[in-house]
Amino acid sequence: MKPLERRLIRESAGARAHLITTIVVGVLSAALVVTGAVLLARIITRAFTDGASLGELTPLLVALALVALGRGALAWVSESSAARGAATAMSDLRLRLTDRVVRDRPTGLTGARSGDLAAAAVQGVDALEAYFARYLPQLALAAFIPMIVVVYTATVDLTIAAILLVTLPLIPVFMVLIGVTAGASARGRWAALTQLSGHYLDVVRGLRTLRAHCRADAQAETIARVGERYRVETMGTLRIAFLSALVLELFAMLGTALIAVTIGVRLVHGGLGLEAGLVMLILAPEAYGPLRALGAQFHATADGLAAAERIHQVLDLPPALQRAERPRPALPSPASAPLTLTDVSLTYPGRAAPAVTGLDLEIAPGELVAVRGPNGAGKSTLAQLILRLLDPDTGTVRIGGVDLRDAAPETWWSKVAWVPQRPTLFAGTLAENVALADAGASDAAVDAALARAGLAALAATLPEGVHTRVGDGGRPLSSGERQRVALARAFLRDAPLLVVDEPTAGLDAETAAAIDATLEDRRPDRAVLAIAHRPGIWERADRVVAMMDGRVVDPVEVARPAEVGA
Repeated sequence: MKPLERRLIRESAGARAHLITTIVVGVLSAALVVTGAVLLARIITRAFTDGASLGELTPLLVALALVALGRGALAWVSESSAARGAATAMSDLRLRLTDRVVRDRPTGLTGARSGDLAAAAVQGVDALEAYFARYLPQLALAAFIPMIVVVYTATVDLTIAAILLVTLPLIPVFMVLIGVTAGASARGRWAALTQLSGHYLDVVRGLRTLRAHCRADAQAETIARVGERYRVETMGTLRIAFLSALVLELFAMLGTALIAVTIGVRLVHGGLGLEAGLVMLILAPEAYGPLRALGAQFHATADGLAAAERIHQVLDLPPALQRAERPRPALPSPASAPLTLTDVSLTYPGRAAPAVTGLDLEIAPGELVAVRGPNGAGKSTLAQLILRLLDPDTGTVRIGGVDLRDAAPETWWSKVAWVPQRPTLFAGTLAENVALADAGASDAAVDAALARAGLAALAATLPEGVHTRVGDGGRPLSSGERQRVALARAFLRDAPLLVVDEPTAGLDAETAAAIDATLEDRRPDRAVLAIAHRPGIWERADRVVAMMDGRVVDPVEVARPAEVGA
């Protein structure tokens, strides 16, 4: 068993329980195979050589029927255990992948395409069902049935046992040799599938842009080319599978034929009894059968193992957020304590230049701080550090003098609300998208948040009001409407710290002014950090922080317009 397969079993309780069941079933099945062969051979011998009557054979026939029922019951137990074990193991793997991405790397995976990861988490994990439900049970049968058959045969005839010992290992040897090529082919096929999935997702997301630039036909050609590569890889994998099946069947047939010829010759010359010969003749196909079936199941699991390899690459990534061994149960609130960044620096993996360096900033309770600067100045990185979606390489982010890394990220996330530059709408109703910020919020609270964000008029025009489906598969929303949905989420959250990243980017002047006015809604128990290119929010802020090349440059205290003439 390969290290990856051992890891799949070790990290899933359901898979371990299923493996134990398959081992027990394998041992019992092997015992019943030998018992059934002995009973069948004895029935034939007594019927045709001793002339035994049906009454005399009845106990043996009943025993043979019980053996058949036993094998059927074991097959049912194995399949039931396989179904439960596969479902549990697949669910565990998906949950661990989701936990790693959402909990430990909330900003995503650097250099990874979402289509690739989605394909691995969905189609890839589904392909592992063949591994848990069919390959593992067959592996147990292949491990125990041939071994017990050889041991029993050795007690009857050493010549036949020697033939089995020589020919049986040839099947797994050739299975391993062909499996190396099959594994490489499966990884190539999986790479083609993930490329196709990722590229198709990019095309769907950017369909309007492609159509606007007359590039839709070119992308269709690209998808056709990638699809052709996937077809070629799939056919190559199937050719290897058919070739291995031919080789394994050939060796199994040759081994069985050699045993049959040897038994026939020895029966003719009187060197072997009829009952013993029949037992070994019946057991020969039973010895080769599990190994042949194992080879067939090996190819069925190749795709799943290739996907599991990709998933474990993600699971092995170091977490982006540090978690204290004994996290603080609580943190001071931004409503009563200042948030301070001291000498903070951060460099993204794979980049030489730091995103922010030597950053110092303090946000007081009730303060509206605007951050400006050119693209790439480090403004969004600053927001992610404050939100604790990232931890700094050096320096500290503190609330009331307490380092955020001393508490669980969830403790801090409960105190902040975020309005991203490009809000995400999920498939659901308008109310459900707003209630994402607080699943237990009442309908009245959701309506109030919508009204504060200026969405009451929109909701009134929708066919089913706030219960109208929006986003993917529903009523599309404009950029301004999406920004307002994100603001409504923040208002529903009612957190003491609000972080907004370019809330008016790409909006018309009227909508931008309305959103700026909404953010100016001052409260002494809420601090606001607003990242913006437009001067509208600068004029409303208590303080404007300028950033350049990841540093705070020339920080200036800006008076509110109403106070200029004072």
